[in-house]
Amino acid sequence: MRGGANNYRAGAPIVERIGNGGFWMTGTVRRAGDGAPLPGRRIQIWAHTTEGHERDPHSHGATLTDADGVFRLEMPQIVPAFGQPHGHLAYDADHDDSAGGVFRTVFLRPVMPSSKDLSLHADFVLQSA
Repeated sequence: MRGGANNYRAGAPIVERIGNGGFWMTGTVRRAGDGAPLPGRRIQIWAHTTEGHERDPHSHGATLTDADGVFRLEMPQIVPAFGQPHGHLAYDADHDDSAGGVFRTVFLRPVMPSSKDLSLHADFVLQSA
């Protein structure tokens, strides 16, 4: 689901994990057109969890994609907010320190099928700016 820019924090730090963990946010980042994986891209993640609201600074963190364009970040269990368990993810071109192309900023708001799920997956397809 597109959207989800609310409570975004520009320049959120790159972290090993958010909070105590137990839940996994995963996904891929690929280039539009040829689907090539984009390594070294900075993805910010935030959510309403068992340890805090999505507006809390400690509920935010960023990670980098690996050589295959895959990202993975452990965080506390996501809990329903506004009736739905969901996460927020952002690729922000203004805060991407990697080389290899300039792409448009994208915000995603994936919704979980069940609040009992222990992971949420989201894929980015980036277009040239």
